Amino acid sequence: MVALMALIGLLCGARIRALADSYDDGVTPAPAWPPLTEVATAAVVALVGWRAGPEYACFAVIGIALAVIDWRTYTLPDAITLPAYPIMMVALAPTGELPRALTGAAVLMAVYGVLWFVRPDAMGFGDVKLAGLIGMAGGALGWQPLVLAGFAGQLFGAVYGLGLLVSGRGNRHTQFPFGPFMLLGAFTTLCLTW
Repeated sequence: MVALMALIGLLCGARIRALADSYDDGVTPAPAWPPLTEVATAAVVALVGWRAGPEYACFAVIGIALAVIDWRTYTLPDAITLPAYPIMMVALAPTGELPRALTGAAVLMAVYGVLWFVRPDAMGFGDVKLAGLIGMAGGALGWQPLVLAGFAGQLFGAVYGLGLLVSGRGNRHTQFPFGPFMLLGAFTTLCLTW
């Protein structure tokens, strides 16, 4: 089962690269070699599917696509984020945890909404919409994974920002895409939760 999910991730990775290239608006597309997007997608889909369950494989594919696009363009496109909600609902329905997943989505989206409202210059509204997807995935597993997924993304983003400061490659006003760190926190949580 893990090998099959890795193969699916590998195949989806090629599409994710092409999709990310289409959002780059004239920026040079990512080189075809080494196939980092394909390998990363295969690894994440296999790990998340193995640890959290195959119903989370679609979240992994969607998440990698959003992370790659956000990293390259500083954008979390609604064309991917919004359709991901019904896709996730269908994928999580067989778990029997859909009500808790939807509550988790609302809670994490509300928390990120407050953060966005307080500091709209520090966080985009796309991050708020992404938080709902992460809340849905974490909430379906329980309240602790929901909190951990939300906190881990903040922690990873803070560590990266601190690294920019310490290395001298940025200052406290340096902007960077936050979605990849939110998703790294979610993927880590899904892999650590039984």
